[in-house]
Amino acid sequence: MEQTVRYSVIVPVYNRPEEVRELLESLAACACPAMEVLIVEDGSSLPCADVVQRFKDRLAIQYFVKPNSGPGQTRNFGAQHARGEFLIILDSDVMVPPGYFDAVTRELDRQDTDAFGGPDRSHPDFTPVQKAISYAMTSFFTTGGIRGGHKRLDKFYPRSFNMGIRRTVFDALGGFSRMRFGEDIDLSIRIFQGGYRCRLFPQAWVWHKRRTDLRKFFRQVHNSGIARIQLYKKYPDSLKLVHLLPALFTVGCAILLIATCFWPWAILPLLLYAGAILVDASLREGSLRVGLLAVAASFVQLTGYGTGFLRAWWIRCVRGKDTDDLQAFRKNFYQ
Repeated sequence: MEQTVRYSVIVPVYNRPEEVRELLESLAACACPAMEVLIVEDGSSLPCADVVQRFKDRLAIQYFVKPNSGPGQTRNFGAQHARGEFLIILDSDVMVPPGYFDAVTRELDRQDTDAFGGPDRSHPDFTPVQKAISYAMTSFFTTGGIRGGHKRLDKFYPRSFNMGIRRTVFDALGGFSRMRFGEDIDLSIRIFQGGYRCRLFPQAWVWHKRRTDLRKFFRQVHNSGIARIQLYKKYPDSLKLVHLLPALFTVGCAILLIATCFWPWAILPLLLYAGAILVDASLREGSLRVGLLAVAASFVQLTGYGTGFLRAWWIRCVRGKDTDDLQAFRKNFYQ
């Protein structure tokens, strides 16, 4: 008798064979018999077919190759071939802990839901820069604190690095949109608009590598800031106060830096903020080096997002240009 599939893990991939190997190793260690894995190669020049082949005897795994179309459409392609009751959407740069599916199953058995997501953490083997970026994206001292914790300034919206959704709901909503960036929030918004139940699963966390240097990180968060205005134009009610904070921070930084030309003590608020991050990140990671990098990463996260937000606001809201294809870094996906 064919094994019933409850979870279909869908992973879009672009030129990341080594990270796929790490992800598949972690999935194989979960020992979840009700799981299948679908790896979808999105026009890669460095395919991971050989990597996938090594796991054929350890995982129920399918491998697909398609022309490059971006993350959302690649996940939709995987969903078309999935058999599970729930689709688990993971990025190729994550690893799951051994208890990941046990945590998901406990939450679903405790209270049924239509969509869910979990937080992310830094792995001990990550580079100092990756740990610093992870801190910036999850810390109380940045807007990252609302993304996967218990205390949030806004309701929880699942992100595509660690997202689950009932297959029937995914189909009813038409899957991911054609947005190149912000497509996961677009889907989360439609989940809430459709009246479906959506929850945070705090114990269903993943290790998430994110970007490998601060330049690539800036590109990612800048495009995320642009995407927030794009989402606002599609869903006016989706813009909340918390989404304005990076832009306000960016403007505030500019004002304080200009003010230091006339009054040197104007830099003090920024120094105090940087000091708080340095202490917190150093204690959390047990490394002064990571703490120093976390200061830079936090400023990159806030100003990168803030400048993207302000740029898109100026073009779309002030100048009134009607374009859904506004991105500063078009080749940023999976890089």
